[in-house]
Amino acid sequence: QVQLVESGGGLVQAGGSLRLSCAASGRTFSTYAMGWFRQAPGKEREFVAAIRWTGSSTYYADSVKGRFTISRENAKNTVYLQMNGLKPEDTAVYYCAAAHTSVVPTSLYGYNVWGQGTQVTVSS
Repeated sequence: QVQLVESGGGLVQAGGSLRLSCAASGRTFSTYAMGWFRQAPGKEREFVAAIRWTGSSTYYADSVKGRFTISRENAKNTVYLQMNGLKPEDTAVYYCAAAHTSVVPTSLYGYNVWGQGTQVTVSS
């Protein structure tokens, strides 16, 4: 089973960009679907983006489509979330998640491995 560590969060002004990284341990990373979720204070954890183990298919929440891009480098055991055009409503703790499946889940219940999260704060 893989273990996940996120990085790259921080404070940015509205309209700015950040790139989150999720480093995975374990030799089977390339067989996992990977997802990004976020949780704002007082709100439920929500889906942001996901990618198939091959990288051939990606999925996005409507709220981030056209602004965020998920990608992965299996040789580096890393998945990324490039976030452009950030808005104050994107402020949340962002979590990386892994699912050992060929079908890419967009629900948090489809993932069984989670990172510790990284804070993203967007000021207006």
